Amino acid sequence: MTLTVPSTTPATIVPPGRQALDSALFRLDEAAGRLGLDDGLRTMLATPRRSLSVSVPVRRENGRMEVVQGFRVQHNTARGPAMGGIRFHPGTDIDRTTALAMAMTWRCALVGIPYGGAAGGLRVAPAELTGRELERLTRRYVGEILPVIGPEKDIPSPDAGADERAMAWILDGYSAGGYPAPGTVTGMAGGLATGGRADATGRGLAIATLKALPGSPEGRTVAVQGFGRVGASAARHLASAGCRVVAVSDGTGAVADASGLDVDALLAWAEESGGVRGHRRADALPPEDLPELDVDVFVPAAPEVAITAENAPRIRARLVVEAANGPVTPEADAILADAGTVVVPDILANAGGVIVSYLEWVQNLQACSWSAHETGARLRRLMAETVAAISAVSAEHGITLRQAAYMIGVGRVAEAHRLRGLCS
Repeated sequence: MTLTVPSTTPATIVPPGRQALDSALFRLDEAAGRLGLDDGLRTMLATPRRSLSVSVPVRRENGRMEVVQGFRVQHNTARGPAMGGIRFHPGTDIDRTTALAMAMTWRCALVGIPYGGAAGGLRVAPAELTGRELERLTRRYVGEILPVIGPEKDIPSPDAGADERAMAWILDGYSAGGYPAPGTVTGMAGGLATGGRADATGRGLAIATLKALPGSPEGRTVAVQGFGRVGASAARHLASAGCRVVAVSDGTGAVADASGLDVDALLAWAEESGGVRGHRRADALPPEDLPELDVDVFVPAAPEVAITAENAPRIRARLVVEAANGPVTPEADAILADAGTVVVPDILANAGGVIVSYLEWVQNLQACSWSAHETGARLRRLMAETVAAISAVSAEHGITLRQAAYMIGVGRVAEAHRLRGLCS
């Protein structure tokens, strides 16, 4: 049984959210075929357990009332309560949210934590709202999704456009029933002494990159597309490990220095000026040229798709590490594999965030606190063990790291369904 075929309609017509869902279903179907799953179980794994669309009113400072579309999708809870990000982005829709929730299901199973996958968000550009407008909107959104979230049902975490303040507003809205429930969200200030969830994603990505790199990281060249919270964190950790970050980009432009960028200085410049463009210690670079640079490692961390069938033949990086969700299309995957380029898939590469979210959730439920060193050690162990497991399956079956990761993640969720009698 084939669940879907990625759309052949030109990308200028197919909505990006639908493209993301097509890719997610394609990768599920590919893994299900390798695992020999029957049609009923395949359909169950492809279907979200719960999808909620809400209309959220917000009063603007000028007195005008507007209605914003919001979503929360719980893809699968066979292995535990749902968990996943909240994003505030104008491209948010039900298809993209479903794709993100599905990827979170496989990610949690892959790294061995007892969560299912969820995702949610609001179709809004937070930069166009005042702080008070964003707070009112977030609190109303919480009221709409309140029946489906909670420490033992669905735990939201921060994603694009949603920061620690948003998580605090969600927690406060949930706790308005009369008692505090700190396990309701993760990624909130004071929730964990590790430097934050976004930094955990960057640190986890660096761990996965260094494990996938053959030999020493010293002097290995890196290009990072998307110098936001995750991309900047990954660049900093890779530079600390001895890699040479030679190019980065963000929404303002791209900069490069063949001898290696000073990541800390670039971070300071970006915070001061609003982006990397114009950094005095680097040369300007056309942003569209960055993915095709001749580097050892390319890290796509921007929200848009980075590698398609059109530009895949020109990718010269020997290792692509997906910091963003779904930056490489299935068609591009095949081209990169044929060229010998190794891709560390998103469900592994950016799993550091969900691992640390899980560790924060455990501490909140148990009312205990681990040191940053202990939490960091747990993150390193889980990431290293997962890389080793994927590498072993890849070598055993002669398949890519992504195919191996999906075999493990989908297989574990399928086994949970069998054990619970959900597919008999």
